[in-house]
Amino acid sequence: MPPQRQTILVVEDEAAIAETITYALQTEGFVPLWQATGGAALAAAAAQPVALVVLDVGLPDMSGFDVCRELQRRAAVPVIFLTARSGEVDRIVGLELGADDYLAKPFSPRELTARVRAVLRRSRGGAAAPAAGAAWDHDAARCRITYRGRPLELTRNEYRLLAALLAAPGRVFSRDQLMAAAWEDPGSALDRTVDAHVKTLRAKLRAAGAEPDPIATHRGLGYSLREEA
Repeated sequence: MPPQRQTILVVEDEAAIAETITYALQTEGFVPLWQATGGAALAAAAAQPVALVVLDVGLPDMSGFDVCRELQRRAAVPVIFLTARSGEVDRIVGLELGADDYLAKPFSPRELTARVRAVLRRSRGGAAAPAAGAAWDHDAARCRITYRGRPLELTRNEYRLLAALLAAPGRVFSRDQLMAAAWEDPGSALDRTVDAHVKTLRAKLRAAGAEPDPIATHRGLGYSLREEA
């Protein structure tokens, strides 16, 4: 008997963006349920169980933050925020409310579905990446990452870069994707900037006892976090 397909609630008031998201989720085997307002989303979540919520911050009837707060009050459903505002304040507020990830517009549908899968893996206890889950502890609300029980002293960009890798162990991120995840203005960063930050991250991980190197280099492609790290 085939496994039951997971329902993903998509809360987005822009029809073109919602259609792109629902198509990408359907292609990946999910069942998308689209709602254009916060009120309709809360009603839909109350009417049927959903595995995850993709939630736009800017909704016509209420803030996505308020929707997230109400969803979390009812049940511990994973939430990925979408926003046109990539500022630090929005990001921190979203994570402190209990969101599991944060994606700024414009974004790649493939990037979104990859993050959906990563968040679902984590919400199931990390079954798809048990070794990485055993080594790392990521406290997103406090922007704190611990490796094998040792807190890492990271700069803002180092934290964001490592958090992006941690979101999907084994997945290869291009330098452009890492720049978009870690820098407020990715256009101001260079490929060499990512390489330099990966170098300092590796040094801090070695100091924390990481051996072998948890970050893998993929020549001509980018970097990934080793699943066995």
